[in-house]
Amino acid sequence: MELKAWEYDEFPAFDEEVEGATWLDTTGNEMGVTYVPNVEYECVGGVSRVLQILIPNSRNAKAPRPGRPATRSYPCVVYVQGSAWMTQHVYANLPCIARLAAHGFVVAIVQYRESGIGVFPDPVRDARNAVRFMRVHAEAYAVDPTRVAVMGDSSGGHTACYVGILRDDDTPHNLFPGVSGDVSCIVNYYGSTDFTFEDANPSTLNHNAPDSPEGMIMGGVDLNRDRTAREQLTVACNIDADTDYPPILIMHGTKDRTVNTRCSVNLYHRLRETGHESYLYLLNGADHGGPEFWTPEVLGIVAGFIRRHWQ
Repeated sequence: MELKAWEYDEFPAFDEEVEGATWLDTTGNEMGVTYVPNVEYECVGGVSRVLQILIPNSRNAKAPRPGRPATRSYPCVVYVQGSAWMTQHVYANLPCIARLAAHGFVVAIVQYRESGIGVFPDPVRDARNAVRFMRVHAEAYAVDPTRVAVMGDSSGGHTACYVGILRDDDTPHNLFPGVSGDVSCIVNYYGSTDFTFEDANPSTLNHNAPDSPEGMIMGGVDLNRDRTAREQLTVACNIDADTDYPPILIMHGTKDRTVNTRCSVNLYHRLRETGHESYLYLLNGADHGGPEFWTPEVLGIVAGFIRRHWQ
């Protein structure tokens, strides 16, 4: 065989008969995922925040790298990791989130300013800046900037929901002037979205107290005493018929011991009564997260929903 840099199409395939071997056909469209770690997307007040970026790739559509642009672009999902608004373990769920990327989405996992560094709505502002960053750097990460969605779980689901409410494009919080932070749709996995009823967080004894996760992200506020702050943090209280809100898919387990399933039910009812497109899936027996939310069936529903809703 000639020694040279062979192009794929001209390289001769092995075709000898091998007794006992099984031959499997491939198409070149089988999907893998390339991981790009710790990409800084903002630095606010000396605090650097980064993204974990997952890029689909295949033999026929390779992921970009220095000196080699991507051969195609993909829709983008900006993913907000749950953490009770505390320090996010952004690497912990990478294997499961990579399954979503393998459906043909660039996924950017957001590290946002946690309680102690930021207060609400800082996580939402960070997520919207992550959306803008992916649009600005679309070519580098194989993104179609016209097709961006947001997704999150638990406290990250709360943040994802507020990405559809907060309109900060024309404020100093927009680190990419002229670039939109809006998204085409939202996926909310068991979001902690409602703080207006007593057992919203069944396993949290200090629910709504100043040292609770929700109290801390509000800056140490006692939400039991401060109704205005409680409603400010509750998603349903900030949506009415005039709210320009993108379509949303909500998924919640029926035995969630951390965030009451009724949080998602209440939000779903509010969205429907105000005329907003929304879908609720209740996973029988599922707790707060877990493998049930990453099955081929569930991810097929999520991927189908996202593909139907592009700006």
